[in-house]
Amino acid sequence: MRLVQVQTADGNRHVGLVEEQQVQLLLGVASTRELALQAIDEGRDLATQVDRYRRGERLDYRELLEEQRILSPLDHPDTAHVLVTGTGLTHLGSASTRDKMHQQAQDDSAITDSMKVFKWGVEGGKPPAGQAGVQPEWFYKGDGSILVRPGAAFPLPPFAEDAGEEPELAGLYVIGPDHRPYRLGYALGNEFSDHVMERKNYLYLAHSKLRACSFGPELRVGPLPEHLAGTSRIHRDGKVLWEKEFLSGAANMCHSFENLEYHHFKYAQFLRPGDVHVHFFGTATLSFADGIAARPGDRFEIDLDAFGAPLVNGIVPAEAVFHPGGVKVL
Repeated sequence: MRLVQVQTADGNRHVGLVEEQQVQLLLGVASTRELALQAIDEGRDLATQVDRYRRGERLDYRELLEEQRILSPLDHPDTAHVLVTGTGLTHLGSASTRDKMHQQAQDDSAITDSMKVFKWGVEGGKPPAGQAGVQPEWFYKGDGSILVRPGAAFPLPPFAEDAGEEPELAGLYVIGPDHRPYRLGYALGNEFSDHVMERKNYLYLAHSKLRACSFGPELRVGPLPEHLAGTSRIHRDGKVLWEKEFLSGAANMCHSFENLEYHHFKYAQFLRPGDVHVHFFGTATLSFADGIAARPGDRFEIDLDAFGAPLVNGIVPAEAVFHPGGVKVL
């Protein structure tokens, strides 16, 4: 089952069920968060809850995408109650690029901190069920205000040194009234980051992640295949500038999804009832590693058949929102 959030021509919101090239609206529910909270309250899984709703109008899916009327597949009416986070060095191919970025120039034989964390994950990232494994690298991206809907462009701030895509999966969660996280499902994600800034020093990782991002267009409900293979592309001037396969799924990861979830939700401040969490699970494929520098006007496309329509986003320059010396004293 694959769900989308739709903004209709009259400006109203609906949850829609993707059926081939059409989206069938569910009557009486305006958001996937509302749908999830109802399922939690009534003790049902999300797919069963969807089946309880009457079906409404069928809309052309391609037209909705072209008109950018498909929203992020999970959100909150107050963006401050959406927490966007992620984990890195989680995939079996993810260490080599990061290791090169963080390699100590003065001693090429020294193992980098990135490689240490990766090796810990290989050794202890998939513990037996019910047990905690080694904790992964973790980072904060922002609240719901940084989310860019599918089809829209990422704002590139003037202080940015890079505009790099990161194709990966995102887990989508709602915190229930019992202070427990409930996973609605998964979505394709582009965890847009600044790799030039990160390469200067790994302690700049936190700065490099404070960028816009996008996920969707669809929420996939239910279990994932063990092996997932998709394609990441960059289009420039109507042509494919760069294209590469990316792998995900449990078979291609050194951490289990359950271990990554545990090390995020073990913190009490992340268990506030009603909140939404979008958690990026990491990638092993970057155009930056192949010497590509994306720029305004380029278009990212992340495509994986198991998630339906591809996730497409552009890049546009953004004006500065704050300037040196801009703090006012009261």
